[in-house]
Amino acid sequence: MIRAGDTIENPVTGERLVFKQTSAETDGEYVLFECFVQPSGFVAAAHVHPFQQERFQIIEGTVTFKLDGQELEAAPGDCILVPPGMRHKFWNAGDTEVRFACEVRPALQFEQLIETMFSLADDGKTNRKGMPNPLRLAVIARAHFDDVRLPFPPAWMQWVGLALGAPIGRLFGYRATYGIAEERSTRETVPA
Repeated sequence: MIRAGDTIENPVTGERLVFKQTSAETDGEYVLFECFVQPSGFVAAAHVHPFQQERFQIIEGTVTFKLDGQELEAAPGDCILVPPGMRHKFWNAGDTEVRFACEVRPALQFEQLIETMFSLADDGKTNRKGMPNPLRLAVIARAHFDDVRLPFPPAWMQWVGLALGAPIGRLFGYRATYGIAEERSTRETVPA
């Protein structure tokens, strides 16, 4: 469980998150964290949050965003609001670390999803883009379908694919969460 003050890192994507307010503290209204992105660091994939809004407040450095196909650079003082359903991704194209505050509203299961994805990367269980193997991803994505989706194919098509792939992934021993203290202490014995 993520708590205010906790820091998690993704060595593959070059992101480090420091949590300021958690869903437990805000009764699920939002989660607030600072994100530090190393040069050439990036969010794992273009995605949409069907029911969540993200607000990025740039503090240091320049962050490049791609929002519904349009690229823009955000500098200190800029605020980028990503409404539910908007395709987006970001990366650090500069030579210095960037820092921004990010608020995700409502929180839903965002913290659990981020902890899972960052922990998998930290344990070497993702590819160079920060994504786990397709069967593990199907299990995670089905459990977090209200938190995050791919921008394509259509949501109904993704749901059908996940409904088929997730049970197979579970047969291989994959679970929707990874990195939570009790699960990491037992360490998985299934292939990455």
